[in-house]
Amino acid sequence: MHLPRRLLLCATLLPAFALAAEPHASWSYDGAHGPQNWGNLQAEFSSCKLGHEQSPIDIRATSKSALPALNFSYAPTPLHIIDNGHTVQVNYAPGSKLSIDGHEYQLLQFHFHTPSEESIKGHRYPLVAHLVHRDADGKLAVVAVLFKRGKTNPLVQTVWQAIPKEKEVQQDPEGVTLDVSQLLPAAHGYYNFAGSLTTPPCSEGVNWYVLKTPVELSAAQLRRFTHLYPHNARPLQPLLGRAVLESAD
Repeated sequence: MHLPRRLLLCATLLPAFALAAEPHASWSYDGAHGPQNWGNLQAEFSSCKLGHEQSPIDIRATSKSALPALNFSYAPTPLHIIDNGHTVQVNYAPGSKLSIDGHEYQLLQFHFHTPSEESIKGHRYPLVAHLVHRDADGKLAVVAVLFKRGKTNPLVQTVWQAIPKEKEVQQDPEGVTLDVSQLLPAAHGYYNFAGSLTTPPCSEGVNWYVLKTPVELSAAQLRRFTHLYPHNARPLQPLLGRAVLESAD
């Protein structure tokens, strides 16, 4: 399908939460500008209502396969954090990679949703982190890390302590670094499917990798995020015949 040049540039050249074609105020998670109306707000958002491979989805029936391993090569980076009006996002310095069967994607940024946008057999976790990657051709791969309530998460704590007081203003705390590999579970088994961005313009052609093993965060950490964003998750979208693959591990 031919994409308008403006949308194509947005979908391939910018980090995922900078993908909206207009300022953040042009859409929201409730009211007249909420998910049910995203596709009507702007022509560039038409995939939100017309797309056939939309995300998020409920993961139920899967086909177990000998899928390639996810090879993470993440390096520590100075913390660059922004509250963009829809979520808390950490912009990652160049040089950290995800490799899948020899194909490399660069990590661009990660951000959070509550509850988890994707669900597993009808169950939505209290929080999810989406790690957004892009390959040399501009195609996106998103790794979803699910959270369950439990112990304090050190990396999440580092991020939460640096959340800017002003929205849409990046903060670069002096001397603060983080390594997002510390956010990953020990086991890297995953579900894989073709999907889309979960925010406008809802561009399709995104490879999704949802890690099967959740990590922990404390109840206090969850409250800290939900105080800012009580609900910033798009409703589930129909599968429409898509295959959902599951790694054997």
